[in-house]
Amino acid sequence: QLDTSKSGTFEEFKQRFSNALQTTWGRENFDYLVNNAGFGIAKSIMETTEEEFDRLVNTQYRGLFFITQKLIPLLRDGGSIVNISSGLARFAIPTNCAYAMTKGGVEVFTRYLAKELGHRQITANSVAVGATETDFGGGLVRDNPAYHKMISSVVALGRPGKPDDIGRMISALLS
Repeated sequence: QLDTSKSGTFEEFKQRFSNALQTTWGRENFDYLVNNAGFGIAKSIMETTEEEFDRLVNTQYRGLFFITQKLIPLLRDGGSIVNISSGLARFAIPTNCAYAMTKGGVEVFTRYLAKELGHRQITANSVAVGATETDFGGGLVRDNPAYHKMISSVVALGRPGKPDDIGRMISALLS
């Protein structure tokens, strides 16, 4: 387990992970990194506190950058990185500014990863996830019928995403 908002724990995590690779799988490196840590805050710009903003940035942006930095030496040449972003990085919905800013940063980071790691044949992609039926946001998309109906009325599939939709896409990017 790892709390990506606490970058001071990353070196110890890397050591535990490296030990597990060696003792459990007899390997020095791993194939795939999927950065999926995150949470949402649905508040306007004026309502978002500095503490909430810092928690978002530390978890979804700063933490993602530094855990990836720590783990790149253990990622095998020819491996893959997938960073989870959000459709909210590409369009604006009131009350999602701070969250969307971190996800926009994730997309920029992903482009730079691809450039910097290309010489090792490591691919880097971001997946801009939309409204999905999960526990995210307290299960709002999954558990609130009115919200579910609203999302269904505006997306191409006529329904919110499901975890398997995203999992299959990530799996395809990694294969």
